[in-house]
Amino acid sequence: MKEKKVVVLDVECYRDYFEVGVRNIETGNTLVFEQYDGVSLDRELLAKVLRLCQIITFNGATYDIPMVYYALTGVSNLQLKRASDAIIQQNLKPWEFERTFGVRIPKIDHIDLIEVAPGQASLKIYGGRVHTQRMQDLPVEPDASITPELRPQLVSYNGNDLNATKDLRTGLIKQLELRERMSEEYGMDLRSKSDAQIAEAVIKSQLERLSGVRPERPKFPAGTSFNYQVPDFISYTTPVMLEVLEMVRNAKFVVESNGSVAMPDELSDAKVVMGGSIYRMGIGGLHSSESSVTHIADDDTLLIDRDVASYYPFIILGQGLYPKHLGPAFLKVYKSIVDRRLKAKRAGDKVTAESLKITINGSFGKFGSKWSCLYSPHLMIQVTITGQLALLMLIEMIEEAGIPVVSANTDGVVIKCPKDRLDDLNAIVAEWERRTTFETEETQYSALYSRDVNNYIAVKTDGKVKLKGAYAEPGLQKNPANQIAIAAAVDALTKGVPVEQTLAACKDITKFVTVRQVNGGAVYGHCEFDPKAKVAEKKAILAREGWHEWPEPGVWTNEDYTLSMNRDEAYKHVTQAQLKDARYLGKAVRWYYGIGETRDIRYKTNSNTVSRSRGAVPLMDLPEEFPTDVDLSWYAREAVSIMRDVGHPAYQWDAKLDHLI
Repeated sequence: MKEKKVVVLDVECYRDYFEVGVRNIETGNTLVFEQYDGVSLDRELLAKVLRLCQIITFNGATYDIPMVYYALTGVSNLQLKRASDAIIQQNLKPWEFERTFGVRIPKIDHIDLIEVAPGQASLKIYGGRVHTQRMQDLPVEPDASITPELRPQLVSYNGNDLNATKDLRTGLIKQLELRERMSEEYGMDLRSKSDAQIAEAVIKSQLERLSGVRPERPKFPAGTSFNYQVPDFISYTTPVMLEVLEMVRNAKFVVESNGSVAMPDELSDAKVVMGGSIYRMGIGGLHSSESSVTHIADDDTLLIDRDVASYYPFIILGQGLYPKHLGPAFLKVYKSIVDRRLKAKRAGDKVTAESLKITINGSFGKFGSKWSCLYSPHLMIQVTITGQLALLMLIEMIEEAGIPVVSANTDGVVIKCPKDRLDDLNAIVAEWERRTTFETEETQYSALYSRDVNNYIAVKTDGKVKLKGAYAEPGLQKNPANQIAIAAAVDALTKGVPVEQTLAACKDITKFVTVRQVNGGAVYGHCEFDPKAKVAEKKAILAREGWHEWPEPGVWTNEDYTLSMNRDEAYKHVTQAQLKDARYLGKAVRWYYGIGETRDIRYKTNSNTVSRSRGAVPLMDLPEEFPTDVDLSWYAREAVSIMRDVGHPAYQWDAKLDHLI
């Protein structure tokens, strides 16, 4: 059979203009289907594309595909615009769209990327994360009338969205290939589903096959309360932890109106002090409270990270936990998936191991979703609290032996162990594993640089670097933000390379950019408006612009006496007027920092400065060559700031940093 062509598709819809853009991802060849006064949609060719090609969209299952099939019925642009508004404003689902507009949406070879992409972001932001060549907002207001002069602008804009969709697909290629294989294995189309949706679909189908009953979504009314059940293996010896245990045992967990479960105040406010650390409990897991601290291994000390392997799955299996409405059959299905993954992992079958990991990890998110047939607030709390209490048990055992724990986060701890106490530490960990039946995995660090528990730079003994949180490599889950400064800081900390050397050697502008979502849209230009300006500053600017206090105190009038208003209104009017000729950038922006640049990026809606945009140079189009005005000194200061934030003692005094900045 001839392999299908893969195309990206995107729709633009106005009351007097409709466009469908289709682009072959291999050749770049593009078809533009337009409908406006005097020009009809080529419905025959468009239907053929849908029938013969694999269609890739972003949010296409909800918007583009229903709109295209409605257009294929021969309706007018005005009817299409009404349908488009209904989808956007009323959040119509495809089946609701079919019923409302009397159109059938057939099953086609279609992959919608919006759920596959991690997190929740716009196509423009995802484009920025994968460094698409152009970031562009809609050039024409949605309710505008499209004149002949505007049509080429919309065709160009549509083409840019096609490029962004293609780039996003490239960034998701591993996830998509995995979904293709899982779809074949399970006999259902999983290609457009998120990890959590895949988990629900797979477990749901296997439960139905096992029991012959289709699992239904349970209902837990808001206000439903319950207690955590302490497992038999949880035990403590210190007064601090015995008090914590009693607090947890008596706490009431309550289901909220959105289906989530809040942490009881007495637990979320508790500060658990052991050794030199403070620990806090939360729905998301246990966290230590370190701030701006560096730990270095040396001839006498080891830095050891102990992570619990497959922590949550083994809590579920070890305690025999299952959603009550699904019964013990859930455990049978879940255990078979976990066992298969472990077997595949041991055999080196990465493909199978990764696909099963998606199902295992994704299912946990569904335990807390009231829209899922896996919804089980009791199970979710039983798992997360058990995980925290068990880790606190390990921490207590280690600290009571006189060995310091310096960090803890959800499923692991970092221990600063004297070398001559390593056997003692290993014996303690082994005893904890025996009592709990969990297994830990060890990683040794030569250094750990922490801004806090969620943001750190860890250097392994083999020289490899582990970056977390703000310092992690950007990807589809995280906006790029001055990555070169992070790289320069890491090189300085781990290799002793001066930051200016790392900066000067890099000629990849994508390492220097910041990508940011700006709600309401962003403009670029000079503006003195400052919501925190003092009275004297406001008066000085008004006087400079020819305004004066008249005819009474507190009332300010402009030079030709055509405007009068109070001081704050006059200040805002004068300063925001500076942006009348500002360049509109859009709701998703990209910039770098330029030499001598004094302008900044402002919110279009209120003229407030977009955070950290002073000195920014918009970069909505990536250049072919590295810009000549990149302010390397700004990035050097940022790198030094990072090193200060992680508590490295050599970077705490400005006087010692002059050679770096």
